[in-house]
Amino acid sequence: MGRRGGIMSETLKAEIAKELGVYDIVKNEGWGSVSSRDCGNIVKKAIEIAERNLSNSQ
Repeated sequence: MGRRGGIMSETLKAEIAKELGVYDIVKNEGWGSVSSRDCGNIVKKAIEIAERNLSNSQ
């Protein structure tokens, strides 16, 4: 079964991973090695960024 294309760009995910200190894991082992907790934190941060951008554009 294939995965659908992600909503978040790879650039944004990498930027957030760097900010949260998990980019070395991504770079060396791939996204599959990032813990569920860290993935959740990446999603949480992406939502915060999206909400901030949305409120700034209104």
